[in-house]
Amino acid sequence: MDRSFDALVDEAGAAPVDGWGFAWLDGRATEQRPSWGYQRLLGERLAAARAALDLQTGGGEVLAGAGAADFPHFPRTMAATEGWAPNAALATRRLHPMGAVLVSSPADAPLPFADGAFDLVTSRHPAAVDFPEIARVLAPGGTYFAQHVGGRTNVELSAFFLGPFPVPTAREHEVEAERARAAGLEVVRCRNERLRLEFFDVGAVVWFLRKVVWTVPDFSVDRYRERLRALHGLIEREGVFVSTMSRTLFEARKPTGLAPSAP
Repeated sequence: MDRSFDALVDEAGAAPVDGWGFAWLDGRATEQRPSWGYQRLLGERLAAARAALDLQTGGGEVLAGAGAADFPHFPRTMAATEGWAPNAALATRRLHPMGAVLVSSPADAPLPFADGAFDLVTSRHPAAVDFPEIARVLAPGGTYFAQHVGGRTNVELSAFFLGPFPVPTAREHEVEAERARAAGLEVVRCRNERLRLEFFDVGAVVWFLRKVVWTVPDFSVDRYRERLRALHGLIEREGVFVSTMSRTLFEARKPTGLAPSAP
């Protein structure tokens, strides 16, 4: 028997959304994955690094997985940053036993590390990308390796709740590549893929919007209850709501001999 609108919404509104795992959506939503396998590639780079920094690590899930799978050791120096307190607590518990230090630092703040401190800086789905700061903390010859949320991500889902809106271009991969070059980095790889995201019940959408807060920045169940009810009806009729994700595999190198970026 189909579950009622109120039951689905109430369940999703009460479910925890800390950390950066999405297991709660198992069986309720599916996301097409990029072809390159970021976590595996991250593990390879960590294995070869001397000092690494993972930015905006969330609950540390991706970093811990990369350090514990095929490449079981972090570099001798392994640090991570996270700005949201619940995630920082999760990441601390997860990463400290593996030898990584978690530093609480907001995504939009200068990095609390010395110039040239790391030969590898990484990030998966950073909310903000400060290329001058990344260039500053990279050692000459060091690499920034990341998977970014690309431009036009989830515009279909956002527009369902917000109506038509001008789509920002700051996260388009060509724009990010130019920003990296402007910070003095050499872009080695900037590959974008458009991917399919499917929601099979309205509760999955509620939970997703509570977790991925920039999709509908002012989202709450009460504020958008009527739009949620309309979405529930659409999914009951069609069986799915489809949105489009965008992911960019980004790799840049700090040239040997490049002076640290000015603050």
